[in-house]
Amino acid sequence: MSTFPYTLSPLSRLNIGLIVLQPDATIEPEFHSLIPPEINLYTTRIESGAEVTPETLSQMETHLPKAASLLPISLPFGAIGYACTSGTAQIGTGSVASLIQGATGASTVTEPITALTAACSALGINRLAFLSPYVESVSNRIRETLSTKDIETPTFGTFNEAEEARVHRISTGSVFDAAKKLAETKEADALFLSCTNLHTLSVIEPLEDVTGLPTLSSNLVLAWHLTRLTAPELHLRGPGRLVRTSAT
Repeated sequence: MSTFPYTLSPLSRLNIGLIVLQPDATIEPEFHSLIPPEINLYTTRIESGAEVTPETLSQMETHLPKAASLLPISLPFGAIGYACTSGTAQIGTGSVASLIQGATGASTVTEPITALTAACSALGINRLAFLSPYVESVSNRIRETLSTKDIETPTFGTFNEAEEARVHRISTGSVFDAAKKLAETKEADALFLSCTNLHTLSVIEPLEDVTGLPTLSSNLVLAWHLTRLTAPELHLRGPGRLVRTSAT
């Protein structure tokens, strides 16, 4: 046997960690199209229920530390994201951050609620037409959480779907038509398409064109916020006014 000397390459500091729900089949493809190529994206999965209810969402609080610890925590992460809008609203933004930081030692944590709040601040908006795929009890918890961040949701619509696996299959045509209908109320200054498992990227520009409203989604704002926290000099690749505004 021969033993050879070796040298160690320096670790990249441009790393993002992402905690993805087990049934989520949407966020990773969308994130790979959004995150700047200079940033490395690492994902782990968290156990979650087949149906989305307040009870199944709350159960993720128990699983969150273990899921976070399965990231390659020897790497320096610029930020780690928990990819669940409704789960964050149920567990609480502070608890999510504390649990992930305790498991990984990461200094910076975000999720769709905090990311959406930052995006609204960047665009100077606080009244959202809110589209959710989920049942009313789950959606209302998100709306209540946003209200504590001074973000109003005067217009609300839902696909009223409890089964997570079906959310991934909701067509972009259905998303576009529903969001366009919500915008017609003229009560909001932006659209928000909630849920990381909902296909949204391809309808953001068409919705902005037809409604004149900035259009945000869970995946768009989370990718945007993680990028800003990790490398503010880099710009997200993607659609919409949020991305264009941040690039100027």
